[in-house]
Amino acid sequence: MDVLDAMARRRSLRRYSGEPIPQALLDRILEAGLRSASGRSRRPWELIVVHDRAMLDDLAECREQGAAMLAGADAAIVVVADPTLADTWVEDCSIVMANMQLEAAASGVGSCWIQGRLRQAADGRSTHEFVANLLKVPAPYQLEAILSLGMPEAEAPRRPFDEALLGKVHEERF
Repeated sequence: MDVLDAMARRRSLRRYSGEPIPQALLDRILEAGLRSASGRSRRPWELIVVHDRAMLDDLAECREQGAAMLAGADAAIVVVADPTLADTWVEDCSIVMANMQLEAAASGVGSCWIQGRLRQAADGRSTHEFVANLLKVPAPYQLEAILSLGMPEAEAPRRPFDEALLGKVHEERF
């Protein structure tokens, strides 16, 4: 499968079958994240893999809404970064997340990006504070996002290319 095929297959999947993700596939998803480009190759990010059922249930409360799928996930990858290492930490973490989502799609694993930065937890704390407390993330690391992972409940069809998007491409000038 090439990159465009993986992009066409990628969906935000929030329901999972309950079948465990084979370790070899999870390793490929992590490798895709670890191979990500970063500004000046600083690689300010760290990846926290969560498998523990109780921890995933707790993580499902990290947002007021939009994180409930973690309660049914087989795993989650929490992406944090040290902002003192790179002023491009947000972009660097986003590249990691996108690469892991593409590999998940190519490997037949369902995923959903859960934004953490600048979001609120169900208990009123910031999502960063909630996750940092739960996972013992030290300062100065900051949360960017969480990738929810599980084997898909159902096969998602390939997304057709929307020709209207070509109107967003400009030649030479806006």
